[in-house]
Amino acid sequence: MNIGIIVAMPSELACIKDLLTDCREESDGEAVYYIGKRGNNTLILAQSGIGKVCSAVRTMNMIHRYGPDYILNTGVAGGIDTSTQVFDIVAGKEIVYHDVWCGDGNMPGQIQGFPARFHSDPKLLEKAMSLKTSIRIYSGLICSGDQFITNREELDKIKASFPDGLAVDMESASIAHVCYMNKIPFLSFRIISDTPGIEDHITQYNRFWEEAPQKSFEIIKQLTDIL
Repeated sequence: MNIGIIVAMPSELACIKDLLTDCREESDGEAVYYIGKRGNNTLILAQSGIGKVCSAVRTMNMIHRYGPDYILNTGVAGGIDTSTQVFDIVAGKEIVYHDVWCGDGNMPGQIQGFPARFHSDPKLLEKAMSLKTSIRIYSGLICSGDQFITNREELDKIKASFPDGLAVDMESASIAHVCYMNKIPFLSFRIISDTPGIEDHITQYNRFWEEAPQKSFEIIKQLTDIL
């Protein structure tokens, strides 16, 4: 089985590359893919870059070049609910754009002609939720937009539109959107790195990386092992 994994940043890529054995690099223009084995599966890893456009382009290129059976999106996210804590993992049962409004007749976050919310593949979600780990994993709504959320006012605006939102990132919805268009089963699987709105939350985000998040990223290893 071919499993595509997309991350946004070099720090996330470094954590995930350790999953691959017999790893090789392939280039396609400016894109670099890392292809290797994990058990009986072939993993195709790519760093998309930050934001909706970069992640959508990389997802489409991966689909056209490698035809993955599944696409997983992992990496960090901000926790936007009192239930979320740093190092928790949110599996995106639903994913929505928090910065989209197409006018009357559309729901907040809905691009006209597409679902108001995208959904991760139920079977992938079930497998993610079945993992046995000391790290808290829960499913819910991930909100995506081209904005790094830093203060309480920004967070409150998102929560007003999406009260059930658990995490905020910049890529999940655009990757889900492309997978929906191409009928590729998809799962967003995000690690909480910070909680926007608290005092000096940037320090919290930087400390996340200083505290070696490898343990959290190893959860994606468990997931790929049971697919």
